Amino acid sequence: MILDERGRWFAFFLLDSLRGEKVRKYYDEIRKGYREGTSVRETDGKIKEIISHAVKTTGYYKGFAEDTPLERLPVVNKDTYRGQYDAFLSSEYRNAKGSRVMSTSGSTGTPLQIIQDRDKIDHDTADGIFFGAMAGYYIGMKMGFLRVWVHGIKKSALRLFAENMIMVETSSLGDADIRKMLDMFKKKKVKCLIGYASSLAELSRYIDRNDVDTSRFSIRSIIPISESMPPAARKRLAEQFSCPVQAWYSNEENGIMGIQPREGTSYYIDSENFHFEILKTDSDEPCKDGELGRIVITDLRNRAMPIIRYDTGDLAKAKREVRGDRYRLFLTEIYGRRGDMIYDTKGNILTPMILSLNLWDVKGVRQFRFIQETENTYTLELNGDPFKMDVDDILGRIRPYFGENATITPVFVDEIPVLASGKRRYVENRWKKAPGL
Repeated sequence: MILDERGRWFAFFLLDSLRGEKVRKYYDEIRKGYREGTSVRETDGKIKEIISHAVKTTGYYKGFAEDTPLERLPVVNKDTYRGQYDAFLSSEYRNAKGSRVMSTSGSTGTPLQIIQDRDKIDHDTADGIFFGAMAGYYIGMKMGFLRVWVHGIKKSALRLFAENMIMVETSSLGDADIRKMLDMFKKKKVKCLIGYASSLAELSRYIDRNDVDTSRFSIRSIIPISESMPPAARKRLAEQFSCPVQAWYSNEENGIMGIQPREGTSYYIDSENFHFEILKTDSDEPCKDGELGRIVITDLRNRAMPIIRYDTGDLAKAKREVRGDRYRLFLTEIYGRRGDMIYDTKGNILTPMILSLNLWDVKGVRQFRFIQETENTYTLELNGDPFKMDVDDILGRIRPYFGENATITPVFVDEIPVLASGKRRYVENRWKKAPGL
């Protein structure tokens, strides 16, 4: 590491040692959970503790008994928090020093603000250090963060200096924008890229289209967030920069919760700090291992604004590895937001990955958006060079998944619109009678 990186590394842990090595302690707990599994008994104790705290200090849970089992508490979502915001705030942490406000992206509605107490922040920092190290990123490394930097999210100059971070704006990703971005990465010797998977995929496509020589870049780690990245795109980025590409599973409400291993597409979840339930799409009954369901999270650490049985809106399949009294949790597949699910003509849910996997390497395609209009009609928006695209080949790749009576209409567009959050919605369901919507 160069001098300023080493200085930031030592400065961080010096400050932590002066505070009693809290982050270091939480880091060791997360690492032990990863290596040995999480204690079922200790997790049960954490769940009971956060429920008891919520019952005693929040208006929303005050009508429940302190010993109410988790499965008997209501499943909540963003709308629940928005509608009864003050009722979720803990009376013990109102105006507490050291707390912070985290805001959701607002991709699918009004942003939601979640208050986190100091201890939760330390746990989140420990998760970031642990999962960052697993992906090849270490505190102090020069990092480029790719996203749309809207008001309320932008970092101060002092914070950027302390974190050795560069805010990389991705509201526009034309060729000139990406070329300028790459020049900056090389000039400033950026070593880690963190950002939305769609933006990183655009970067990779540009490199291939323009035969960019990446041999002199300093990038050692690439971490996609917020969106699923097709395995082919992930593999290509790793080849282009000769470094690991490992996605985090995270959100603004809870923080960094898991990571993909270097090989494979599943996500290891930090069960020391989070309790995950996978519930059926049409009820609050638990799913079996390998069954598609809703991700429902209980944050075991945030006491300022308890998050208990929070439906994230994502669908996934999960698997538990149990060894005696300890377990490890993996999300084997993440389907994305429930509102973006697409269906074949028989009403079966299809993973959006079938589109990414089949369209990633099509010549001439720069971006796409697949829209389900009705039960059996679909629109495929294509942005790229229409003279290089083989539309018959494109439709032939994806039509078998939807059924013989599926009508897929290709439409050429100049750009796939960017949401307020900076994400691009590549799959959209406009069918008002779609199952579960």
